[in-house]
Amino acid sequence: MADFISKSEKKRIYKQVEELAREVATLSDRDLKTFPGGPVIHEEIIAARGLRAGSKKRQIKYLAKLMRQGPLEEMYLFVTQRKGSSLHAKKQHHAAERIRDTLINEAMEMHQQCRSQQIPFEPNWKSEYIDHILGEYSGLKEEELRMVIYQYVTTHNKFHYRELFRVIKAAVEQKERVERAVK
Repeated sequence: MADFISKSEKKRIYKQVEELAREVATLSDRDLKTFPGGPVIHEEIIAARGLRAGSKKRQIKYLAKLMRQGPLEEMYLFVTQRKGSSLHAKKQHHAAERIRDTLINEAMEMHQQCRSQQIPFEPNWKSEYIDHILGEYSGLKEEELRMVIYQYVTTHNKFHYRELFRVIKAAVEQKERVERAVK
C-alpha cells in the first residue's frame, strides 16, 4: 500500500534528489569509478563538470531525473561516506515526517467519522496504513504506536506529535542499520 504523497511533498522529494545530484556532480574521477550509479549517470556527471550557471543547473536537474529512476539509497550512502554529507540523514528525517503525517491524517479522518456518527473513537480503529507500516518497520510496536496517535488526535498536544515522530524515526533508522548489516 502506497501512502498518499501530496504535490508539495513530491516537490520536496525532487528537491532532495536534486541536492544529491548537485553533490554527485562534484565527485572526483577517482570517486566516480566506485560510484554506484550506472554508466549513463556517470556520463551525465562528467558532462556537468565543464558547464556554468544556467546550463549546469539544467544538467543537474536532468541528472536528478535519471537518478530518481533507480534506487537512491546506495547513492546517498556513498555521498555520505565520501563527502560527509548530511543528505542521507535529511532524507531519513523527511521519511519519518511523511509517515507520521500520513498516520495522523488517517486517524483524524477516522476520528471525524466517529464524531459524525456519534460513536466513540477508540485506539484500535481499523487502519490499513498502520498494518503496512508495522510490516515495513519491524522496530515499531502496534500498541505504542496506536496509543500515541490516539492521544494526539484526541488532545492535539504537541508532546504526542513529537513522541510519534521520535518512535517512527527510531524505526526508520533501525531498518536502515539492519539493511546495512545484511549487505
